[in-house]
Amino acid sequence: MSDNIVTVTDASYAQDVLQSDTPVLVDFWAAWCGPCRMIAPIVEELANEYAGRLKVAKVNTDENPGTPSSLGIRGIPTLLFYVNGQEADRVVGVRPKDELKRKVDRILEGAY
Repeated sequence: MSDNIVTVTDASYAQDVLQSDTPVLVDFWAAWCGPCRMIAPIVEELANEYAGRLKVAKVNTDENPGTPSSLGIRGIPTLLFYVNGQEADRVVGVRPKDELKRKVDRILEGAY
């Protein structure tokens, strides 16, 4: 996993995500999830490409069931985009990198 990706737990979610000074992309995943393994390289590429401008975090839903449950996440992979501690967008399932980049660019441009 990239050095530009933060592992987040139920206990650290508020501090690592909601209180972040920069926009955050959170990947909710599990080791057994095939689609999660498909999107993982894309998430890693985004983390490297937007390093310093976008925080990328991963939450293992098997090890941290409280946060996904409280956020109404029912399927994985789910990607949540946060700006100033507020959810700005949500993507469920595997999506192409260019679609995710467009979402990130809009967030970084202040369109949310």
